[in-house]
Amino acid sequence: MSRYAIGDVQGCYTELRDLLAQLKFSADRDRLWFVGDLVNRGPRSLEVLRFVRALGDNAITVLGNHDLHLLAVACGAHRKRKSADTLDEIFAAPDCDDLLGWLITRPLAHYEHGDLLVHAGLVPQWTVDMALSLAREVETALYTDPRMLFDNMYGDEPRRWSAKLDGTDRLRFAINVLTRLRLCTPDGEVDLKMKGKPPGKHSQLQPWFEIERRQSAGTRIVFGHWSALGLIVRKDVVGLDSGCVWGGELTALDLDSERPPVGISCAGYQSPDSE
Repeated sequence: MSRYAIGDVQGCYTELRDLLAQLKFSADRDRLWFVGDLVNRGPRSLEVLRFVRALGDNAITVLGNHDLHLLAVACGAHRKRKSADTLDEIFAAPDCDDLLGWLITRPLAHYEHGDLLVHAGLVPQWTVDMALSLAREVETALYTDPRMLFDNMYGDEPRRWSAKLDGTDRLRFAINVLTRLRLCTPDGEVDLKMKGKPPGKHSQLQPWFEIERRQSAGTRIVFGHWSALGLIVRKDVVGLDSGCVWGGELTALDLDSERPPVGISCAGYQSPDSE
């Protein structure tokens, strides 16, 4: 049995199936770990959702920012669709309610066999246990009052972690870190605007996983979300967003072996300028 971690699919169903064929994936033997953003920007988000849902326990997926955006729009939250969204096929599908009902129950973080799966990252002050606990708080809100959560989800404040955060500020910060984080400072101030390559060493803002003495060090963290960063495979971090929907690759890594990553070239359905 193998555990294959797979980068941001974003509706690129053809590439996903080609990648699994390349891996010789067997649904009755292997498991897939998706870093989130199953949907949006690519052309076949509906088929991706149907396929991953049908895998049952053989697929683990955490929620990414595009997955949450889909759920927020479906819930009627105060958020406009974006011009680059490719979600209409999902809303028109006869099994839309079943698919969204499955998606909203996906976790924001998953820990197993010493590996933590998240969509984006962790601030330096969070241990793995703290990240999992905060993820559970968001998941509880999704289950009990999704409209409240989505109406208050959008926004970049607060910018710095504090254990004293509560209410919607606490939930928003947890969501932003787990699904949007790329850069932060050593004291936990986040920047949610920058999307390109990491700044130089002179900058206070650094990739979250490069911050010295971060509390989650020692656990391998598997993430996506940062296509401009490209593929990163290290002992402590695995970054798998290699820009499939932008014309890069869809990448998979066997988490339980020394095999090199496997990538499938993608057609490129969007321009990065539209992100």
